[in-house]
Amino acid sequence: MIGKCSSCFMKVNGIPNVRTCIEPVRDGIRVERQRGLPEIPPIANETNEAFEETFETDLLVIGGGPAGLTAALTAAEYGLNVTIVNEHFKLGGQLVKQTHKFFGSKELFGGLRGFQIAEHLSNKIVEKSNIKVLLQTVAYGIFRDNWIGLASMNKLYRVKARNVIISTGAAEQYLAFPGNDLPGVMGAGGAQTIMNEYGILPGKEVLVVGSGNVGLIVSYQLLQAGAKVKAILEIMPEIGGWFVHAAKVRRYGVPILTRHTIKDVWGDERVEGATIVRVNEEFQPIPGSERKVSCDLVLLAIGLTPDTRLFAQAGAIMTWIPELGGLVPLRTPYLETSIENVFVAGDSSGIEEATTAMIEGEIAALTAVLKTEGSIRDALERREKLLKFLWDEYRQSPLLARARAGKLKATVSEDEMRKLRTKFSR
Repeated sequence: MIGKCSSCFMKVNGIPNVRTCIEPVRDGIRVERQRGLPEIPPIANETNEAFEETFETDLLVIGGGPAGLTAALTAAEYGLNVTIVNEHFKLGGQLVKQTHKFFGSKELFGGLRGFQIAEHLSNKIVEKSNIKVLLQTVAYGIFRDNWIGLASMNKLYRVKARNVIISTGAAEQYLAFPGNDLPGVMGAGGAQTIMNEYGILPGKEVLVVGSGNVGLIVSYQLLQAGAKVKAILEIMPEIGGWFVHAAKVRRYGVPILTRHTIKDVWGDERVEGATIVRVNEEFQPIPGSERKVSCDLVLLAIGLTPDTRLFAQAGAIMTWIPELGGLVPLRTPYLETSIENVFVAGDSSGIEEATTAMIEGEIAALTAVLKTEGSIRDALERREKLLKFLWDEYRQSPLLARARAGKLKATVSEDEMRKLRTKFSR
């Protein structure tokens, strides 16, 4: 339900492989079930516009979440012509479904809810005459000489960008167990989409797997919406999220069962219940500790994986870092990857949270500005101030220790990056 997989592919108005979970309903839409490998449809353009368009831009931002929006606005402030591409039909990324208030200072949107931040940033984007927005458009490849291919429902774009910031976010991890394909088993992001964007309660009796911030926050939102959360399972010996979020659900009487996981799910046509089990220190199920829980929704909140496919396709140097959720591109402190003038920001640089994504988006944009416009004192000072705050203050929180360690592993000096580029270009 967040547009990151192929589970909901259908034909829409004759076009196959449409992710229907992010496709808006409209009058006259024709939706057909898709079986097997679909045929390539004939080229049809109902708008009578040219089917292909070629253009140049100072900065192409791929991804319209917190990192991408902040990057686009920052670059536009310094006069760059910016194009922002977003696969969804509206800007904001995962912010649009976040109803909890953010912590921190007013400058970092402390006190505002996620969807309010998305609205604020999106409105500012629209006000900028030097920002071009392409919605429901996907970047499918970065090719030689920095040509980028984009595709919307009715148009292909060939873009030559002086700088590219890839802020494609992350996808939810799934869990293998018997019955995990039954309707009623879904990721936490999917539940947030259904509930917070569209006002539909995804289940009445809920079992949540994962006690990180996402699992705790979504559990609280489900409780507020009238659902009953039967339990939150956590395979580790302690909860993974912030105490303040755990305290909220505990006040509702929801048990958080550490050293527990899900064994299987059963039901006729959809989820009717699940078996949970206690695990030992090697995370193996303890025989005889199984317990059945009746529920109609099993919510998986077991982490995210960075969406870095575009970096890999473009030939960036990648590294596997468990603390960041998987495969990520190496980058300099200023977030430039091994491909010159291609930057990373947000969860695609490694799983963290929305505030750091916005800071990274601004740092990447300032670096693009400096590489395009030359040494601008204000931009240099602003970037150094952000870097100092990010590393010396914000990431010093014990709750961000894992992400901090991962980001350090993924960061190399500019001199080291130049050596790597030389080595791998041979």
